[in-house]
Amino acid sequence: MKFTTGDHARYKRQLMLEEIGIAGQERIRRANVLVIGAGGLGSAILQYLGAAGVGTIGIADGDVVELSNLQRQVIHFTSDLNRPKVDSAKEKIEKLNPHVSVNVHDSMITKNNIMGLVSAYDFVLDGTDNFPSKFLINDACILSGIPFSHAGILHYIGQTMTILPHKTACYRCVFGEPPPSDSDSAPGDAGVFGPVAGTIGTIQAAEAIKFIVGKGNLLADRLLVFDSLKMEFRTVRISKNKSCPVCGAHPSITI
Repeated sequence: MKFTTGDHARYKRQLMLEEIGIAGQERIRRANVLVIGAGGLGSAILQYLGAAGVGTIGIADGDVVELSNLQRQVIHFTSDLNRPKVDSAKEKIEKLNPHVSVNVHDSMITKNNIMGLVSAYDFVLDGTDNFPSKFLINDACILSGIPFSHAGILHYIGQTMTILPHKTACYRCVFGEPPPSDSDSAPGDAGVFGPVAGTIGTIQAAEAIKFIVGKGNLLADRLLVFDSLKMEFRTVRISKNKSCPVCGAHPSITI
């Protein structure tokens, strides 16, 4: 499929980048990317992937837009209250870039649907706000061999890393098991400084595009931590855990 004059105009600044160019833009157009969670992280992810021209974007989320979401979930507007988040996000992406195909999955991820979801895409981005979902995404992507971007935010802190199954450390290598369900560190129940979601989500989008075009250094075997109060980034080197129950020498986890 040839690029039109409109395509050249839309992606002009992106096409000018030596690492992308026409060949990279074609890879972006052919890419299939799944974003799980259309909240704070997902808002930034989805807008930048749509603007970049990712050919097919899947959105998985079973929630509706609530008033308390609007402080950080900037893809949703006041007029979207009580709408499914996937429908609200799809509408904004299509207005931003009508050449992008958007698939909506209006449901929460579970052990029953996760494998079918992730296996249909080239790259997955975790924009969820709870530990069980993050571990489920990790395990499903490792078992399916699908690369993905993990991220989490809490208060003024955000973190993100990119996982290449069986090549780099996975989320479970680093964090082991989910904390107890009554833990006070559950991100979905805590305060969040809105700009942290946008900052980390934007980094996730950058990782996805870099992976698609095959350029740059990914956050593989590295955990990037952002402290917005100190306005500091730091990178923590991590490594595969040979005893990891999903990607180690003797895996025991199945879905």
